[in-house]
Amino acid sequence: MPDLMDTYIENRWIVQPNHANNLETAHGGNVLKWMDEVGAMSAMRFSRETCVTAHMDEVNFKRPIPVGDIALVKGYVYATGKSSVHVRTRVFREDPREGQQELTTESYIVFVAIDAAREPTPVPELSVSTERGERLHREACTDDPHQQDGSQR
Repeated sequence: MPDLMDTYIENRWIVQPNHANNLETAHGGNVLKWMDEVGAMSAMRFSRETCVTAHMDEVNFKRPIPVGDIALVKGYVYATGKSSVHVRTRVFREDPREGQQELTTESYIVFVAIDAAREPTPVPELSVSTERGERLHREACTDDPHQQDGSQR
């Protein structure tokens, strides 16, 4: 049974001018792409299957990431369904010189594991065996409105 911490992924991109909008900050489309890529890697690491994006929940852009700063994207699996894998993604603006981080964007993404025939395939149950994993799991389930009301995606 895969553990939450086995699915935890961080990836960084230096925001370059080709990633930017006319305000010289990371274009929202690039941020969404980076979130989707990290989420997919986390889902595939968990399921050991190819995973496709099925749903991206509300995306909250809280702060911009200027050109020259680092976009730090974090993601991990926090819940599963029969063939679905639920991933929390958060993006931080990171100062490349001092390492200070500030939350800029967040969302919950649902992926579906598929087999070679591109049909949904079952995923294992998620285990949480560390204190850090328990904290991440609790934060994701508390912050995700779909988990609070007991509904399933």
